[in-house]
Amino acid sequence: MTVDEVMSKLEEMGTEQTKHTFLRHGAVEPLFGVKVGDMKKLVKDVKKDQSLARALYQTGNYDAMYLAGLTVNPKTMTKEELQSWASAANWHAVVEYIVSPLAAESPYGLELAREWIRSSDELIAICGWSTYANYISITPDDKLDIAEIRELLQQVGATIHQERNRVRYTMNTFVIMVGSSITELHEETAKIAAGIGKVQVNMGQTACKVPMAVDYIAKVEQAGKLGVKKKTCIC
Repeated sequence: MTVDEVMSKLEEMGTEQTKHTFLRHGAVEPLFGVKVGDMKKLVKDVKKDQSLARALYQTGNYDAMYLAGLTVNPKTMTKEELQSWASAANWHAVVEYIVSPLAAESPYGLELAREWIRSSDELIAICGWSTYANYISITPDDKLDIAEIRELLQQVGATIHQERNRVRYTMNTFVIMVGSSITELHEETAKIAAGIGKVQVNMGQTACKVPMAVDYIAKVEQAGKLGVKKKTCIC
């Protein structure tokens, strides 16, 4: 398939209702409004052509960028390429759901997460916290830098309510991931989550809510899924 052929398919799959939903969540034109479930019908074909996957991201169309994230092989991405993808993001979903999962599964996940977290650019900082959370979700505990994660937890506990809007959301997600995925840090993280309490995030014209980290972690424990790792964070 060519880029034009894929774009035509995506345009056919898009709906005005889904497009308006994405726009309410902060999406930026251009986009067609394709549901991820429908988009996945194209994954097999695009995966066969990694050049095509990369070209789709370069279109700047959100649906095409998402499809690129589902199909490009993260193990083949260079550090510079991932940095370029993060810099090209034009709203939070691109860095949270496309770039950060790819970075987490690439050879540069931890290195980039550390770099991005310190960024003064809100979208890049979002990408950093999201990348680290995704990295934790797929990495065995004995391969993690527990001391560093403890320091980051303390940073979140001390600064989350003063942080930039969507950075607060991804910091909260980081706390949830640590408390749910790292057995050794579960109790410590639950206490920090309780101290954080409710996190205020402007979610735009949506009904979305920020989960209470302490409640979410408790539910994971009650379900007997504490410490369970994912096979992949790309979805």
